[in-house]
Amino acid sequence: MLIDLKLNGKTIIVVGGGSEGYRKTQSFVGSGAKIWVISKAFSSGIQKLNETKKVALLQTEIRDAEAFVDSLNPKPDIFLAVTNEPKLNLELIKAARSAGSMVYSVDSPALSDFILPAVAHFGDVKIAVSTSGKSPAMARTLRERIEKMITPEDLLEIQLQFHVRGVLKEQISDPKVRSKMLYEILNNDKIKHVLKEGKFCEAQELAMKLVEKKEIK
Repeated sequence: MLIDLKLNGKTIIVVGGGSEGYRKTQSFVGSGAKIWVISKAFSSGIQKLNETKKVALLQTEIRDAEAFVDSLNPKPDIFLAVTNEPKLNLELIKAARSAGSMVYSVDSPALSDFILPAVAHFGDVKIAVSTSGKSPAMARTLRERIEKMITPEDLLEIQLQFHVRGVLKEQISDPKVRSKMLYEILNNDKIKHVLKEGKFCEAQELAMKLVEKKEIK
């Protein structure tokens, strides 16, 4: 089951500053959560996230997992252990889970509370691909294939649907009627053509003309 958590205001800790830590951290960037990355050293990717104030860094070496987790204040809502030391990762997630955090270990999908899918981001659109932890490499490959399928026209269509949906909610009480009209706009060839040319305002005008022709209930 894939879900999109509301993480605004939550605290996320990622222990591990390498390439895997960078990939996992990126999954949470833009979520509204406060993200800390903790490691002895940091990859260039993580350093760039810090420079753009997307994450905060703490450079330290963890020798005692339980003592480290006990020292955290506040306790994280989500805790990820992605170091290159499997034993440390296991000790960290055990301690973090005892402290009430949802946990993820790069070495132990079966012991993790969740699986991080490969996510493709396109503006407001997120498409997640999961192999249930069986093949992260294949999940990334499938994500890359999907990314090539999404067009600028698709993203403009989402903006258009969002605008028209808001107008229809104010004017039409029947959700079935609203849905039918939205699909008519989605499948309208003229609107598709102008969106393909990047003419969003013109598409918006065409869509609103279709709305005006309908009987308001």
